Amino acid sequence: MEEELQRAAQALYALPFDDFIAARTAAAKDAAATSKPLAQAIRTLPKPSVAAWTVNMLAHHRPEAVQQLRVLGQSMQQAQASLDAAALRELAKERRKLLGSAVGEARLAAEEQGRKISGPVATEVEETLRAATADLAAAAAVESGLLLRGLSADGVDRVDVTDAVAVPSALGQLPPPPPPPQRPSGAQRPEVGAQAPAGGTQRPNDGGPKRRREESSAPSAPARRGTRTQPPKAADNAGPEEHEQPRLRAVRSAPRPVPPSLLEKAQAALAEAEEAAADAASEAARRAQAQEDAAAAFVQLTADVNETRQRLRTMELSLDAARKQRDTAAAEAKQYARAAEKSERSAMLAKERVLRLRNTPD
Repeated sequence: MEEELQRAAQALYALPFDDFIAARTAAAKDAAATSKPLAQAIRTLPKPSVAAWTVNMLAHHRPEAVQQLRVLGQSMQQAQASLDAAALRELAKERRKLLGSAVGEARLAAEEQGRKISGPVATEVEETLRAATADLAAAAAVESGLLLRGLSADGVDRVDVTDAVAVPSALGQLPPPPPPPQRPSGAQRPEVGAQAPAGGTQRPNDGGPKRRREESSAPSAPARRGTRTQPPKAADNAGPEEHEQPRLRAVRSAPRPVPPSLLEKAQAALAEAEEAAADAASEAARRAQAQEDAAAAFVQLTADVNETRQRLRTMELSLDAARKQRDTAAAEAKQYARAAEKSERSAMLAKERVLRLRNTPD
């Protein structure tokens, strides 16, 4: 059933935002004819937020942009694991460019599906795509096209993708994390047994614990033949290494993992700080540009309102003049109508008089 649910979800979460509910109802009704559990699962699929829907549009209709971010994120994680500060700086610059391009592509994909994206939604989309470059699970969630909510990364902890994907099984098997930091082979610390003493000369290899056990057991051979012999005086003058236990020597001779140096840690921290500063500066520039755009829009709207008010006053004056003209015309029309009636009555009286005169003999 999981495969059928994934196919149904892929079709639903690729639709325009306002068509989701009706399409989900229709898909559940169609599935009920063959599988009631599948129909119930489809019916309970949540509607995504606007930002998550925008990211889904990018994943479904511009998949190459999401793939580029995923590849870049893997490179950044490998560079961070190897403490490559120079590579991190270059990759951070490339990420800023790709994020700006991906957000623009997401806007276009959303507009093609009938919805324009506001500034806050675009900011949440950018934060989600940034999280996809910082965490493998977030990248898989974004690339699935089934995102339900926005994601965020703090650069320290793993991104929380709990309840972030409509069908969690669609994430599949995540790739393994990048390998831990490793120092170059030339920087490996030499083994304790091969370490030179303070005098500058290297202690020769004495054959290891086995050779020492044989040497220590050699004086006891005469005792088994009945002759008591004292241990050689040279054994009393042996250094501390000769009296170490074999297990301790084996532990000390094992190569120790070399932690990152302070310089490497500082370089990695510097790269992260520079990346955060560049992101903050870019965000501040975007906010400043948004503020300038809002101020310009406010000035333009104020001018439009003032112009509209002036036009409204002019139109009100014209309306008053037209009203007066209408009233005057109505009064004049009544006056002329009465005059016409009077003239008509006068004409009728004159006509009657003429008729009477004609009928009267001289």
